[in-house]
Amino acid sequence: MRLLPLIVLILMLPLRLFCQEPQISVVSVRGPINPVTAGYLKKNLDAAGSRGDRLLLVEMDTPGGLDSAMREAVQAIFASSVPVAVYVTPSGARAASAGAVIGLAADILAMAPGTNIGAAHPVTVGGDKPDKVMEAKIVNDAEAYLDGIARKRGRNVEIARKMVRESVSLTSEAALQEKVIDLIAADRRELLAKLEGYKVVRGGKETVLRLTGARVTTHEMGTRDKILNAISNPDVAYVLMLLGILGLFFELSNPGVILPGVIGGISLLLAFFAFQTLPVNYAGVALILLAIVLFIAEINVVSYGMLAVGGMVAMVLGSLMLFPSPEPYLRLSWSVILVTVLMTTLFFVVVVAKVVEAHRQKPLTGIEGMLGEEGIADTDIMPEGKVVLRGEYWNATGTEPITKGEKVQVVAVKGLQLTVKKPSRDRDAGA
Repeated sequence: MRLLPLIVLILMLPLRLFCQEPQISVVSVRGPINPVTAGYLKKNLDAAGSRGDRLLLVEMDTPGGLDSAMREAVQAIFASSVPVAVYVTPSGARAASAGAVIGLAADILAMAPGTNIGAAHPVTVGGDKPDKVMEAKIVNDAEAYLDGIARKRGRNVEIARKMVRESVSLTSEAALQEKVIDLIAADRRELLAKLEGYKVVRGGKETVLRLTGARVTTHEMGTRDKILNAISNPDVAYVLMLLGILGLFFELSNPGVILPGVIGGISLLLAFFAFQTLPVNYAGVALILLAIVLFIAEINVVSYGMLAVGGMVAMVLGSLMLFPSPEPYLRLSWSVILVTVLMTTLFFVVVVAKVVEAHRQKPLTGIEGMLGEEGIADTDIMPEGKVVLRGEYWNATGTEPITKGEKVQVVAVKGLQLTVKKPSRDRDAGA
């Protein structure tokens, strides 16, 4: 009898799965395509398959991104067991470069009015411009890749090739007319209504979309992915790198402070992660490190500001070379460069100089700190007696006779015994 409930549950499980509420998953791709974006998309494609979603809708607005991340996203779309629709939205959005390739790879490609798609010509992100042979290889590879995607999805192959060769970009109306996209929809509601009964071919089998009554669930990036995506911004990665360098320098210069070292270490590790998602020219990193060295040298060497000027020049050049890319979203902004260079220069010239000046001041504690200090004779010192110094009573030996109440100055300390004399000004006044 105890097995009866278990048997009933097992028998009801297929019925529960069959009666499960249909679902449409929506993910949002905004900003550059990078490894974080590709991972986020792949994770949701896998989850959509395990949930048995009717459709995965990717709402997109991107200027493009890295080739490796784009190819990872395309592979995930082709491997998906769930139909994938890419929707370029809202009005004013775009699916440029890598975004266009991902859109063409989807089962369904839709656009909102006032959007555009295309400009998929590959660009190099290294420090040096490739020669003509290498450039031709890169373009041919990209053209063949997009040609294959367009043929697989039954889209206009000629226009797809022109997106690579001639950087062609199309409005939503032109893209629909040229059979690059499947439909135009003003919003998500209209898009899903138009997709009801739409036929999709996957794995050689035709699937008819049944979306009426399906629950629409939005899957945003998790906190971890949002943080990683944010630090993949060139401006953020640059600031993190400088914070890391300055924090570690301050900790090494003043051991035991701890907080600057912790912040610097975390910032530098985050910067290293961001560098994996960005085109980095390490000659730029070397110039920035040289700038830090010149700033430090300015503190210890009398150069009348020349080393500081050299440091500023090296930092500006290194910052400009750090992320060499023709794409604006992969380059540092001038405002960030100027503010950061000025703040770093100010830090070293003013703050660090003050620290060094403090280190060079006469000690205020211990035996060394007592030398030259002035006190009051508590008794006659002939040649021994007592003095009051810093509110404390000390045994003292005088180098000359001193009367009670006169000022004294410490000239030597031996154990708990002070050697004192009259201050020079008092001796001169007496003379």
